Order: sequence, then C-alpha cells, then structure tokens
Amino acid sequence: MITQQNIKKILEGYDGSNISIGTLGGHSALDICRGAKLNGFRTVAVCQKGREKTYEKYYRTRDGKGIIDEIILVDKFRDIVKKDVQEKLRSLNTIFIHNRYFWVYCNFKEIENKFLVPIFGTRDMVKFEERDVPKNQYYILQKAGIRIPKIFKNTKKINRLVIVKAAEAAREYERAFFFCADYKGYLERSKELLEKKVITKQALKKAVIEEYIAGAQVNFNYFYSALNDELELMGTDTRRQTNLDGILRLPATEQLEILKYLKPKLIETGHIAVTTKESIVEKIFNIGEKFVAATKKLHKPGIIGPFALQGAVVAEEGKEEIVIFDVSMRIPGSPGTMFTPYSAYLYHKPISYGERIAMEIRKAADDDKLELICT
Repeated sequence: MITQQNIKKILEGYDGSNISIGTLGGHSALDICRGAKLNGFRTVAVCQKGREKTYEKYYRTRDGKGIIDEIILVDKFRDIVKKDVQEKLRSLNTIFIHNRYFWVYCNFKEIENKFLVPIFGTRDMVKFEERDVPKNQYYILQKAGIRIPKIFKNTKKINRLVIVKAAEAAREYERAFFFCADYKGYLERSKELLEKKVITKQALKKAVIEEYIAGAQVNFNYFYSALNDELELMGTDTRRQTNLDGILRLPATEQLEILKYLKPKLIETGHIAVTTKESIVEKIFNIGEKFVAATKKLHKPGIIGPFALQGAVVAEEGKEEIVIFDVSMRIPGSPGTMFTPYSAYLYHKPISYGERIAMEIRKAADDDKLELICT
C-alpha cells in the first residue's frame, strides 16, 4: 500500500528545478499541459495507442508552438501502472494530474496502492464520485450541510418526477439515465431499457433514484489551495448533452413527434461557459467552503486543488437556493471556465484550471512544500 511517506521520499529524490507535469491523454490534458507550459514546466502525456494523434501530432511541441513535450505510448490507459511506465514518469520528475479518464480507465485500487508517482490532489477521494461506494459524494454533501435532491430507496414510493441514474451497458462510465414519475413508470421504462440492452440488471440495481430538480443547471468549479488555505471560484459552466440538446432545439410539436421514436439521452459531449447573478456568489462560496471543511473532517487531508459541485439554482418561496446533485473530486472536464469572469476578479486576468494547478505546483516546489499538495 502506498503511504504519504512513500510519496514524500519520491519527491525528495526529484530535481525541483526540473519538474514535469504529467497526465493521461484525454479529458482535460490539453488544459493541464497549456497551464504547465505557461509556468515553465515540461509536459508529459500518457496516451493510448490509436488515440494519440491529438497529443503526438497536433499539439506536440515544435518550432515555438505546441504544449506536449513528451509522449508515453501504452496499449491501454490502465497500463500506466506498469513498472516501466512508472519508472519513466519518475525519471522525468513527474507530478501527475488526475482527471476523469484516469479513474474511468484505470483500476481504483491499483492507482491507490501501486501507482508510485506523486499525484497532485487527494488520491483516495476520487472513488467517492461513484454512487455505489460507501460514504460517497452524497454522504459528504449531507455531512457538509449542502442541499441535495430527495433520494428514493424504495421504487414504490416514487411520487414525483425523478431521474434514475443508471450506467450504460456498453460503456459503464457513461449515463443511461431515464425519467419517471411513479412506480408504474419506473417499471415500464426500466423494462424497455433492459430489453433493448441499454442497461443491465446490475446497473439498475445500483442506480440512484433522485428527485428531478427543475432549475437552472450550473456547475460550480472551485480550486482549494492547501498552501494558502483559501477557496477560489474558477468559473461556472453548464453541460451540452446528446441527444437531449438536439431534441430541445426542436419546436414543441416536433419534440412530441420525435419522442415517439427515440428517448432522451444525457451523454455529456461538451460544456458552455455561463455566468451567475452576483447576488448568489456568496452562496456559491458558502457551499464550497462547507464541502472543503467536510472533506478535511471525513477524509484527511481533505480535497486538494480542483473540484466541482454540479447542480441547479432553484427559485422557491421568493428566494434562490442551490441544490447539488453531482461532485467532481478532481479537475472538471470543461476548459471553458476561464471564459467566465470569476478567476479574473481575483487575479486581474482570466486563469485556466491548468494555469492555476501549475501556479500551485510552482509555489510548492519553490517553497519545498510539494508533500502538502501531492499524495
């Protein structure tokens, strides 16, 4: 099992003046590497064969252009735990930035227990994004006193519009969510999806049934600096989802017609930068600070660096409230957060997630405090 002492020892052996920032080739790798290059770091992307062109060809460093200095090519992303890959990363003095790809394609236990490369952030917290593990994101949100949707454990007690969060059969990391408003609707819709093999019985058994929150959906993207003990709001965005977005672009009459032949899917395909009213900024910081405090209490050392609370702003009884229904325990997948004004309010210019991560690593390296931000 990897301990913090193991990571500290590796960091002590690194050349602090020649740190590389590494990541898996996907999700937010370009954002991470751009920020690293802006702050004078060497970059390394671990890429899967057949999916490497973005990093090896289009954005490879050359002639004063590009952001990817080094490519480590593997047959499968999960091969990152192989001894030779780890040795290569350590030889480059790599601090690894974990993203959604890292945890989707690799094995949680192997990353927690066998990946002997310093990870920026909290190594053992990302698994709590999964809804079928003990003391997961819902537990943390509740302990933090952050409002979440009503959860239905008993399908027979469904008495309002709910969203059933089940995983796809073909791609377990993708969503095959569906809606219903009562037990009868649940049985009909789940039976249909099971028969079409869109979901499995096991996925349905693990599914979370949430009250559907009718509000303006917003992702609140934060950065917690363990060096400064300060929470920052990096930006706000919302999701683009297929085929839902295509359906919503149609007039209502055509929506009703097309829904006879297909069902809405909520597969994330991109993000849109959005802004919020200034009057709720304090509420946004408030829930972020509550979340940070809860993670410190429940899972020491707590959240480090980037995370997101994803939810909706609802209007109830003349006031607006934030309801959170999803958490990202690592860098979110939207590079567009820098195009909202919140980081510029603090730094006087827009700061991307990649830049902010690199800034934190640079400060920690200069102050000999890398062990405070790496696990």
